Amino acid sequence: MTRGILSIYWGDESKLPIDRLKQSIKKYHPELPHEIIKIKAPTEDASSLNKKAAMFELSPFEETLFLDIDTVVMGNLNFGFEKARQFGFAIAICESPWARRYVNIFNGDQVEYNTGVIFFDKKSQPVFDKWVDLSDKVNSESVGVSFETGQIFRQTANDQASFALAVEEAGINPFVLPMNWNFRPMWHRSFCGPIKIWHDYGDPPPFFQELTAYYSSTDSIIQYHQG
Repeated sequence: MTRGILSIYWGDESKLPIDRLKQSIKKYHPELPHEIIKIKAPTEDASSLNKKAAMFELSPFEETLFLDIDTVVMGNLNFGFEKARQFGFAIAICESPWARRYVNIFNGDQVEYNTGVIFFDKKSQPVFDKWVDLSDKVNSESVGVSFETGQIFRQTANDQASFALAVEEAGINPFVLPMNWNFRPMWHRSFCGPIKIWHDYGDPPPFFQELTAYYSSTDSIIQYHQG
């Protein structure tokens, strides 16, 4: 059974941290192929963020880890692959977990997942088929209020809205990974344990690498860190 990593991007690659991601994969998983696919640059219409919905079809692997270009691998990822094999796919809940912010789609307590890090195998195809079908159909506009200014803001499109609906309609529960597997430093201000995947355009602080080495020992004690 083949296992590998897939990334998708568009636009000017010279402005994207592609080499950073590639080097991090080579450090922790040199045995895994990394397929990087450049797709047509999106326009400003609502479908621009829905290119990721095709990741299942684009993947040449039996077991796939999809990684956004702005991620950094910081440890061994075998556990994520194993859980995807068991459940079909493994993913972390979004830093904004309340899918109801997509007012045209949800009105309850449905969960939003972050689609920048997804482990999946062939059993997850019903979810991805629905995602492709829904990605260009649903109105994924979201509305929020700035905590600092009190002003209402709108996001015209988000690929995670159609993915959340696809999970709901497919009726296949993912294995939920903790935030260490999709660490978003802008939103996650504290953590315990090793960071497996950093997800930000800024570089991870050097001490994160020291933590990875520390937690590789079976004698290590969980430390609490606050940003």
